[in-house]
Amino acid sequence: MDPTPDFELRPASQAAGAPDGMERLWTPHRMAYIASHQEPAAEPPCPFCVAPQLDPDQSLVVWRGETVYAVLNLYPYNPGHLLICPYRHVADYTDLDQPETAELAQASQWAMRTLRRASAPAGFNLGLNQGAVAGAGVAGHLHQHVVPRWSGDANFFPIVAQTKAVPELLGLTRSKLAAAWSEVD
Repeated sequence: MDPTPDFELRPASQAAGAPDGMERLWTPHRMAYIASHQEPAAEPPCPFCVAPQLDPDQSLVVWRGETVYAVLNLYPYNPGHLLICPYRHVADYTDLDQPETAELAQASQWAMRTLRRASAPAGFNLGLNQGAVAGAGVAGHLHQHVVPRWSGDANFFPIVAQTKAVPELLGLTRSKLAAAWSEVD
């Protein structure tokens, strides 16, 4: 056995601290994140099951019906981006019962009328994303998107900087829509 330490046998280009062409971005703060993911994390509670149980200012719930409710999207595409959610934890549109289906449709119409009254959008995007592969961020709980649109509301930020500029705070949007909704339904 050769008593020479291993590092002395390496070429100088492989010695500790030798340049290897790689840039280093030191991020010691990430170790807390890495360590927290060593154990399997418990499944977080469904945000759409928790929201109706919270205070409206905390949950961003705008309106409550018999079988569905309207809540502001926490990560909106535009100010007033609403989600119409059944109270019942159901993932697929075909699993809604008749009262849920009817109220989901009615609430979507009311949401559009409310948004028109509160902020006069020029149009809307409406949609259901069924499953994670279809873009559902919370795939286990069905939710209909009602997104108000204005001419010029899209800009270069999402493409160039992967950033969405949202020109109104959620709390202010919730207050405006909650007040306007009571005048519509």
